[in-house]
Amino acid sequence: MALTDVAIRNAKPKDKAYKLYAGDGLLILITPAGGKLWRQKYRFDGKEKVLALGSYPFVSLKEAKERSFYARKEISQGIDPAVKKKAAKEAKVGGGPDSFENIAREWIDSRSTLWAESHTSKIIRRLELDIFPWLGKRTISEITPPEVLMVLRRIENRGAGDTAHRALQNCGQIFRYAVATGRAPRDCTADLRGALCPVRDGHFAAITDPKKVGAVLQAIEAYQGSITTKCAMRIAPLVFVRPGELRKAEWSEIDFDEKQWNIPPERMKMREPHIVPLSRQVLAILNELRPLTGEGKYLFPSALTDTRPMSDNTILTAFRRMGISKDEMTTHGFRAMARTILDEVLHVRPDYIEHQLAHAVRDPNGRAYNRTAHLDERKKMMQKWADYLDSLKKAPKLTHGQLKKTG
Repeated sequence: MALTDVAIRNAKPKDKAYKLYAGDGLLILITPAGGKLWRQKYRFDGKEKVLALGSYPFVSLKEAKERSFYARKEISQGIDPAVKKKAAKEAKVGGGPDSFENIAREWIDSRSTLWAESHTSKIIRRLELDIFPWLGKRTISEITPPEVLMVLRRIENRGAGDTAHRALQNCGQIFRYAVATGRAPRDCTADLRGALCPVRDGHFAAITDPKKVGAVLQAIEAYQGSITTKCAMRIAPLVFVRPGELRKAEWSEIDFDEKQWNIPPERMKMREPHIVPLSRQVLAILNELRPLTGEGKYLFPSALTDTRPMSDNTILTAFRRMGISKDEMTTHGFRAMARTILDEVLHVRPDYIEHQLAHAVRDPNGRAYNRTAHLDERKKMMQKWADYLDSLKKAPKLTHGQLKKTG
C-alpha cells in the first residue's frame, strides 16, 4: 500500500524507532521522541548509504518524493548526493566576496541579459552541480590548475566528457572575468589545455536514411510508456524544434484557429519569437493530449508535478527503453533529420528550411528576417513533411538489427 500523508500524521512513536516506506529507497523514520525524519537509502560504489532529506511536516510527502527523485538522478549520473550535500554545506562556511562562486555568479549576472534564459540556466546548473561543491568557497586567486583538473576529472569519470569541456570553458571565462576585475592574477585554466580527453566532434546523433526514419517512427508508435511522453515523441519529428523548446511548450502558445505554435523570444536560442506551423497530424496529437494536460500550463508536464515541464532526459530515456541508443538518435537529431531529408529528398528551398529551424537567416542587406518570413511556404512545407513521415511510418517494418546496419 502506498504511503500517504494520513498514515504519516497518524504514525505514533514507539519504544524503538521504526520506518515507513514510500518506495524507491525513500522512507520516513519515526523516532521514540516523536520525530519523523525523511531518509533516502541508496547504493554508491557498492556501498549502502543513507541521505537525510529533512523532517516531516516541514518537508511534505510530495516534496520528499521530489528530493528522492533528484537524488536518484544524481546517482545515475555518477554523483554521490551525500558527498555533494556535505561539500555544498562546507562551501557556505567561509567563501568571502572573492570566492570562486561569488565571482562566478557576478559574471553570470553581467552576461545574462545577453543570453537566452535557457542558456543561463544551463550554465548555472552545470556550475552548481559540478564545480561549486568543490571550488565554490575557495578564494579565486588561490585556486591552482591541478585543483580545477581534479574537479573536471570527476565529470569525465562519469562519462560526461562534453560536459567536462564545457565546464572548463566556463571556468576559464570566470577566471578571465576575475583577472579583468582585479581579483585574480591570471587565468589558471590556460595551463589545462590538452589535459582533458578529446571528445568526438559532433553533431547530435541523427538518422537520415528514410527507411531507418520509418523504423524510428514505428517504434515510437509502439511505445508502451507514458501517454504524455509518447505524444512528445510523436510531435518531436513533426516540428523539429530544439528539445528545450518542445518540453517547455505551453498551451497558451498554441493557436488552434491559426494552426500554429507561437514560441516567445525568451525561450528561443536567438531570443527572437518563432512560429511553428502545425500540420493536421500535429493538431490531431494535440487534441489527444488536451484532455490529459490541457488544464495545466505545460503540454508535457513533469511526472512529479504539473508546475514544471518534463525533464530533458525523459524522451532520451524512452529512446533507450525502445532500444535506440544515444549513438543512433537524439531528440535534437530530429532537426538534422528534417534538414537533410527536406533538402535532399523533398527538394524544399534551403532558406525555408533554415527559417523553420530558427537559424539566423539574413536578407541581402544583412538584416534578420522576421518570424513571419515565408510563412505560407513554411506551412505548406510542414504539411508536406508530416505527410512524408506518415508514408515512411507505413512502410514495411524494419527489425532493430536492420535499423542499426549502416549503408
